[in-house]
Amino acid sequence: MQLEQELRAKAAQKDDILLMTHLVLGYPSLAVNREVIAQMVAAGVDIIELQIPFSEPVADGPVILKANQEAIDAGIRVRECLEFAAEMAATHPIPFLFMTYYNILFKYGVEGFLEQTRAAGLRGLIIPDLPPEEGEEYLAGCRRLELAPIQIFAPTSSDDRMRYLAGQGAGFIYCVARRGVTGTQTSFDQEFDHYIKRCRAATDLPLAVGFGISNSRDVEMLRGKAEIAVIGSATIRLVEEQGPTAVGPFIKGLR
Repeated sequence: MQLEQELRAKAAQKDDILLMTHLVLGYPSLAVNREVIAQMVAAGVDIIELQIPFSEPVADGPVILKANQEAIDAGIRVRECLEFAAEMAATHPIPFLFMTYYNILFKYGVEGFLEQTRAAGLRGLIIPDLPPEEGEEYLAGCRRLELAPIQIFAPTSSDDRMRYLAGQGAGFIYCVARRGVTGTQTSFDQEFDHYIKRCRAATDLPLAVGFGISNSRDVEMLRGKAEIAVIGSATIRLVEEQGPTAVGPFIKGLR
């Protein structure tokens, strides 16, 4: 089943907004990643975004930037990330995605990386620094391998740009909730509502909203506006402060 159809079916079955979480592979270790993912799935997370660390994660704020750097310093490698992702996809009955930056694919070899992603059982990718105009090989490979190349809308995107991006994507659209980087609180005001209406008008794909979503109030504000709420920096911060066992109760409390 295509990712879009699977997510729509799950949302209809639950009659609720879906939750997508994010973690940085190798931070603080793959063993902790494994424990956190198990807690997330048991608590009802619907889709998980696995970030392959990169030295210049330009879309990410200080929490995820630090996690990327420490994972790299600890020696995490792309091959380990692919192997770990395959283990998670085989263990847990939810979709997993890769999130990373284009240099990782370029250095590995785009076609080979996509083939390994597919072989690992992942369902799609988020590559925030690759505009479709420069990603012909990537997009063609995703189509051939039935991987979803998730595209990103931002408040600065024009209506025409949103429609173009949507036409290049699949699975869902990642809607950046505000200008800037990850990890800062988002205000759900009239400006945000207008932005989400523009996103909705530009595509029939499900909408996932991320950047600054950190508590049950934020998730509640997104009900009826988006299909997926994305929790990123909040869970990484929680693991740092309270340990991996705090993740399950936190996720359960979001709904």
